[in-house]
Amino acid sequence: MEKSVVAAVFTRPQRVLEDYRRVMELAGYREYLDPEQDLILKLNLSWTKYFPACSTQPWQLEGVVKTLTEDGFTPDRLFPVENKTVVTNPRRGAVNNCWLPVLKKYGLEFIPLPEVEWVRHDFKAPLLVLNKIFPEGIEIPKMYKGRSVLHLPTLKTHGHSITTGAIKNAFGGLLKEVRHYAHKYMHETLVDLLLMQWELHPQTFAVMDGTVAGDGAGPRTMVPRIANILLAGADPVALDAVAARVMGFDPLSIPYLRMATEMGLGTADPDRIRVVGDDIGNLNLGFRSKRSFVIWGDQMLRKGPLRFLEKIALHSPLKVWAPLASNIYHDWLWYPTVGRSRIRRFRQTDWGSLFEWYRGW
Repeated sequence: MEKSVVAAVFTRPQRVLEDYRRVMELAGYREYLDPEQDLILKLNLSWTKYFPACSTQPWQLEGVVKTLTEDGFTPDRLFPVENKTVVTNPRRGAVNNCWLPVLKKYGLEFIPLPEVEWVRHDFKAPLLVLNKIFPEGIEIPKMYKGRSVLHLPTLKTHGHSITTGAIKNAFGGLLKEVRHYAHKYMHETLVDLLLMQWELHPQTFAVMDGTVAGDGAGPRTMVPRIANILLAGADPVALDAVAARVMGFDPLSIPYLRMATEMGLGTADPDRIRVVGDDIGNLNLGFRSKRSFVIWGDQMLRKGPLRFLEKIALHSPLKVWAPLASNIYHDWLWYPTVGRSRIRRFRQTDWGSLFEWYRGW
């Protein structure tokens, strides 16, 4: 049986753009993405504010776009997009994460998904949970139909799904801001996203940034760890499995990766994955997935002892309290205190200096 290929490259700030080309070429990206076809660049915004490892890095975006444009992808066929949640704003996030100057340099325009047309799409695939969560129908961006997609996730943990990466990056593109309703069935939802993408996109590809990785209570309140690694591949299950192993997890112990493998949507089985490029066989970052206070509270209401309050707390007009509480905790309490001290330490690293360089554009 043919193995899924995942490319791995160790990098440094001084050569990161060249290393992005190398990791994409090692993963054979030109076998999957055609310059004559439209390509969605699905960015990752986990926080409107900048926090290391949280969202697509500016050098990640530039490394990918630089490679694409040098290889014949024209700006009119590249569509950089990101969506909002009840607690994030894509336009402000694009500014804070230094995406806009990079896109301007290569003649691209950022597309916030709330501003495009969304249409109902009746998926032929037997979805596990999303048709039940959204019985009125699933709406997707109309522009997604028939276009290939390239995901730009980061290497980090997640309080709902243990790890997050290429697969979960579709969560923010294929579902509207009410996608938090799917948190209760996160692993099944991630499998559904794979089924949906198989039906919508001619090809998918992903390039993951692990220059600064996120340990702990992801996807926001993490401890940034310098890992100096880039990953890429066309099988998002295999890519996320390699990322999980790098972080210190057994990929097949993670429900969404195991289910996707069993359903033939990719492979998380290490014996069926071929890692090319640099040798990462002994790399183990020793990460531990934890839950932030907000995710802990969300799970208490959806799956824990407070689930008898779920309907009134999260599915009634009173639900406005949830995003307010999240913003108060994340933006007003954690970020100015714990977060600021972690950012201060990050700024003293070479990657922190590179981010400040992008911010000065």
